[in-house]
Amino acid sequence: MGEEDYYLELCERPVHFEKANPVNCVFFDEANKQVFAVRSGGATGVVVKGPDDRNPISFRMEDKGEVKCIKFSLENKILAVQRTSKTVDFSNFIPDSSQLEYTQECKTKNANILGFCWTSSTEIVFITDQGIEFYQVLPEKRNLKLLKSQNINVNWYMYCPEGSVILLSTTVLGNVLQPFYFRAGTMSKLPKFEIELPAAPKSTKLSLSERDIAMATIYGQLYVLFLRHHSRTSNSAGAEVVLYHLPREGACKKMHILKLNRTGKFALNVVDNLVVVHHQDTETSVIFDIRLRGEFDGSVTLHHPVLPARSIQPYQIPAAGPAPVTSQSPVPCKLYSSSWIVFQPDIIISASQGYLWNLQVKLQPIVNLLPDKGRLMDFLLQRKECKMVILSVCSQMLTESDRATLPVIATVFDKLNQEYKKYLDAEQNYTMETPHKFVIAVLMEYIRSLNQFQITVQHYLHELVIRTLVQHSLFSTLHQFLQYHVLSDSKPLACLLLSLESFYPPAHQLSLDMLKRLSTANDEIVEVLLSKHQVLAALRFIRGIGGHDNISARKFLDAAKQTEDHMLFYTIFRFFEQRNQRLRGNPSFTPGEHCEEHVAFFKQVFGDQALMRPTTF
Repeated sequence: MGEEDYYLELCERPVHFEKANPVNCVFFDEANKQVFAVRSGGATGVVVKGPDDRNPISFRMEDKGEVKCIKFSLENKILAVQRTSKTVDFSNFIPDSSQLEYTQECKTKNANILGFCWTSSTEIVFITDQGIEFYQVLPEKRNLKLLKSQNINVNWYMYCPEGSVILLSTTVLGNVLQPFYFRAGTMSKLPKFEIELPAAPKSTKLSLSERDIAMATIYGQLYVLFLRHHSRTSNSAGAEVVLYHLPREGACKKMHILKLNRTGKFALNVVDNLVVVHHQDTETSVIFDIRLRGEFDGSVTLHHPVLPARSIQPYQIPAAGPAPVTSQSPVPCKLYSSSWIVFQPDIIISASQGYLWNLQVKLQPIVNLLPDKGRLMDFLLQRKECKMVILSVCSQMLTESDRATLPVIATVFDKLNQEYKKYLDAEQNYTMETPHKFVIAVLMEYIRSLNQFQITVQHYLHELVIRTLVQHSLFSTLHQFLQYHVLSDSKPLACLLLSLESFYPPAHQLSLDMLKRLSTANDEIVEVLLSKHQVLAALRFIRGIGGHDNISARKFLDAAKQTEDHMLFYTIFRFFEQRNQRLRGNPSFTPGEHCEEHVAFFKQVFGDQALMRPTTF
């Protein structure tokens, strides 16, 4: 297959880390999206890398035993390390702060810590087999303060940092899930819900594995995704993914079922609001879009893959080593490897190869894989980088070889304009919701604050004030702001006022006054007056500042001629003849002034005799 047949790819610049081996242990932090490579328990070094980190973090730790879990707080201020089932150790990474470790033991007696999650830069949750404990870390005091705890038997847990929700698996079967929501020092218990297992379990052992559960935000809503390997209905072969909507308020509800029509080992990602299901046996993936129309059975919506199953685009791993040595060709990456570990929303890690990739969707190949143009538009309009692809679809519909029928073109236009109307309505609602006088007041307060601290006010802030005032016809306020110098004088501001003359005629004079006050804008004032055909006014201004001996005669004669006012042209021509006589003793123009055209025009209109004769003494 060519590149145009693959609609999924691994990112070009993955995070490369030291591969896992008996000496080097690899950990992943789902909140900061960081990979930790811990050598010899940290004694010979810890290297932390993330997708956006230009410079990896490197440090050493004392080897106090096997590291079970290691994560930085948000903003990388505090490091937490779990080495035992009872305690978590902390180290400050704050400048001028103590580097000594401090330890927190879980409060619940006889409980074992399953893991921990940072919910902010100074708030952490311990998850034990007997509940959860929510702490505030006080780095300057090197201790922790218990904010809240909850006792509940826990089999396993899952954390979604995007939604700040921790999901606990409870009960003997493990299929009753208890969510907790964390925000700004508070912990809220959300309604628990039950995952419907494929069939009634025959034994009372744990039946729901964390491998079959994922949490992700899709179209701004938090969902719990359950990979059900066997359908509950006997007539439906193959596995399915069940989506439970988890709102902040109200009960969790089963909303969508994604039909996979196959069995085997699966893994889930969410990319650009698409659910991607990887199938290891066939080494292919399919994508689902819950916004596209599905089959509603009265309680849930059934969805089928948007496109035929395809492999991720083949990926070449660059040969390792210094640049001169790496002349050998890159090594093909083993896709869908059993060593791959998938994290939400879009991360694939190969610990054995030492790479972290972001999974990406390629939109252009989908254009040819989805022949229904209406459905294709519905799909593309929900994607982030869709504009150029949509333009290419519209262009393709009009070309001779792939020309679409008029009904299809009409459908595409309707879908585009339906989306455009939503955008316009949203923009209008925002404008209506925010009163313009309040907007102006807020801007003026910000400008006042900048001036108070002697910070230069950027031109665009003044421009925003002026445009808002003009848009709502508050011309008297604009006049006052300029008259009392509330808005600082500047050349860009003067030019903006000039451009507003058609809406507010006095803006022309306000602009000229501002340019005069600037005193360094004489050339701009002359240009403005000449562009308005106010040639005499420009000449008077330049005489008033004593610059008339150095100005270009041709520029003024050009402007005078454009007015088609012969008497004005005569006046300006005579002025420069008199200047020439005064400066050089001869009224004629020198060749360097390039006024031959205007001399000829003067003779044509007024005759040779009208030319000024040299004065002799």
